[in-house]
Amino acid sequence: DASLASVARILAASVEVDGNEIELEFEIARMPEFQNPDKPTYYQFWSPDGSVVAKSPLIGDDALERLEGPVDELVFAEARAPGSRPLRAVGLKFYPRTADSEDDPNRPAPAGLTLTIAVARDATEMLSQLTFLRRLLISAALTVTILSLLIAAVVVRRGLAPLNAIAAEIAAIDQQNLAARIEAARAPCEIVPIKNTLNDLLARIEEAFKRERRFTADVAHELRTPLAGLRSTIEVALARRRDAADYQNALSICLAIVGNMHEMVNNLLMLARLDARQVTLRCDRIRLAELVDSAWRPFAEKAQQRQITFHNDLPGDLTCQSDREHLSIVFRNLLENAAEYANQAGQIRVAAQRTGDSLQLTLSNTGCKLTAGQVSKVFDSFWRADESRSDAAVHSGLGLALVKRIVTALNGDVAAQIDPPGIFKITLTLP
Repeated sequence: DASLASVARILAASVEVDGNEIELEFEIARMPEFQNPDKPTYYQFWSPDGSVVAKSPLIGDDALERLEGPVDELVFAEARAPGSRPLRAVGLKFYPRTADSEDDPNRPAPAGLTLTIAVARDATEMLSQLTFLRRLLISAALTVTILSLLIAAVVVRRGLAPLNAIAAEIAAIDQQNLAARIEAARAPCEIVPIKNTLNDLLARIEEAFKRERRFTADVAHELRTPLAGLRSTIEVALARRRDAADYQNALSICLAIVGNMHEMVNNLLMLARLDARQVTLRCDRIRLAELVDSAWRPFAEKAQQRQITFHNDLPGDLTCQSDREHLSIVFRNLLENAAEYANQAGQIRVAAQRTGDSLQLTLSNTGCKLTAGQVSKVFDSFWRADESRSDAAVHSGLGLALVKRIVTALNGDVAAQIDPPGIFKITLTLP
């Protein structure tokens, strides 16, 4: 384009108007570039009325396309040469020099006299080069894209290899080998937190399965003992003929055993409902001193026989917002546990204090023989300090476990401790 523009301006500068005649300053047709048929360059002049003033001899009877815009402004375009060769052309509209402009350079050209010139050059080679360049760029782009995809596939595959290894290790773990852990020794540092978290999850799942197995074994054991008692009582009663009093005594024993079993099943059902969050809680204003006195009455006579002293130190006006029915179950279980395990002529005491927006109640009893290690297990289901379970017909080991679940459902907290030695203390924290 720069070459064509240069030729067009040179040709425009060589045109001179003398009167009504248009003359070329030198013989343009003799210039070599306008005579080479292999790499031809064409030109053509038009007068203002559109008639051809001069043109390249190589054009023959054909003509170039007239390209014109504002005066002295180049206009480029694609064109077709004789023989349908592709051309690159430039058009220029200009004011020609006058014959006497050399005597008076400031003298303007005749009014309205403008000429238009078009210069065109064979663009076959240039278009061929552009076509080659286009193909080269497309081929290079496709090659780079394919290589990038291949490299990306390799990189992604290698990058996902640790995850695939972890997935394979997870797939190999079932409920029979929950003790297995994910190794993935060559895992990159970005994967290590995921591996550690999965191992923690497996540890929790393993512990949950162990608790389930222990729970199933404990339930079977707890039910086996009273069932064995029922069977032996009935077998003894049926071994020979007895009078009505003996049968009545045997039935009373069976009824007591069934009552204990019924209480244990109810506790198990409540634990299951609490774990599944299927318990509906109501919020009432509760006078705690009255609730504790009411919960203590069923055990007062038995405690009096053992000379156990009960102290309810809760103020009469102390209240809290909670579920009356479930909080009553909590205090009944705690007081029953205290009355059962307090020593002869011992003491049971209930006290409370406010701490910010919470209420802290403590229930303590003397005569505790538990160790610090045993205290941490008192809220486990079916746990008892007596490993021989000689008191299985009386206690099922679900009371404190039920207390823990209910207090948690009430958005509270419960803890056990020995303070000082010989005194077992339960601390309830309620909102």
